Amino acid sequence: MLFNIGNKPARFLNMSINGDAIAFLSFIFTLFSRCTLTGQDVWVPMDGDTLVTEDGFIMNTFGYEHPEDRVFAFLKYIPAEYRKLFNVEMLERTWKFDGNQLFRAERLYTAKNYQAFIEAFRKNFPDYLYFCPYRNKELITAPYALIRRVFVPKDRLVWLESLPKRDRLQQMALDLIGLISKESGVALSDLGVHGSIALQMHAPESDIDFVVYGTENFRLVEEAIARLVNAGKLSYIMGNRIEAARKFQGRYRGKIFMYNATKKPQEVKEKYGAYRYIPLEAVRFQATVSDDAETMYRPSTYKISGYKPLDDQSELDLDKIPVQVVSNIGLYRNVARCGGDIKVSGKLERVESTTSSELFYQVVVGTATSEEEYIWPVA
Repeated sequence: MLFNIGNKPARFLNMSINGDAIAFLSFIFTLFSRCTLTGQDVWVPMDGDTLVTEDGFIMNTFGYEHPEDRVFAFLKYIPAEYRKLFNVEMLERTWKFDGNQLFRAERLYTAKNYQAFIEAFRKNFPDYLYFCPYRNKELITAPYALIRRVFVPKDRLVWLESLPKRDRLQQMALDLIGLISKESGVALSDLGVHGSIALQMHAPESDIDFVVYGTENFRLVEEAIARLVNAGKLSYIMGNRIEAARKFQGRYRGKIFMYNATKKPQEVKEKYGAYRYIPLEAVRFQATVSDDAETMYRPSTYKISGYKPLDDQSELDLDKIPVQVVSNIGLYRNVARCGGDIKVSGKLERVESTTSSELFYQVVVGTATSEEEYIWPVA
């Protein structure tokens, strides 16, 4: 089954169809609604959508701005036949998708592993690499011509609801999402299921991953989860200060769950090629968060004020003081709210508009050039 996406190659399935008639009808309805209501021809790439490529790689879309013929993505699962091509430590646990065994890197989001992924793609699958002229660097992507299937979290929730028979974990995921929807007032249509459950490759020990669409909805869900924790229906997992700050992970009936945010289409302001990014020096500093409207997304953006250098190298001229911190690392989403202080280690960038005289400076965490980049909340 093929669908046109504007002038893009038509190799997309929003949902995996398992032969069940109800799931199929739900799938068709979702596609029709998406085409009719959004004016798009099936799929608009959003952060966190899961892609399966012709080579069997499973990748997640990264961010909201993409080149014309591909999407920026990060590699999550590697087919067993290609395991030895990737020089990274793998988890002992494996997964299965469409009958194929999959491996996952022990640590997904390190600079060393990202460079190892790039090197493996360069030697064996160069079509997945793209030199971005606006960042002057090579990045991992999923070309549209190589994408075989797409799993969108909100569509996967519709699919999960339509299943006539569910296993225990699938039912727990639905129960949890339903509980949070009821408590928060956020419609089920603004929630989604992610991770191994969405791909039907979960095991009894798998976690429940769900997605909240929209800034306001995310804050409502945060507040609802806090109330449910206070009522004893959920509990937080806060093993370190990042988990304690984010409160994105918890337990429901003994099962670990995690949730993250994805923008609604009308909230996406990014446009590929609108800015050029010039990396400068590494800096370490403390600052105060002045705007937290986009701290929950990936990339996450913290508007800041009160820049205070933490070493001599980080002393900057006034015209180079950064106005924001951008994290490409999902771990540092939502670690501080407006008025809170953060300590940051990252790369200073000069940002230039490609269409106007606009110019500003920002600090990026997650440049894949150093393991010493972070955002820490200050207690």
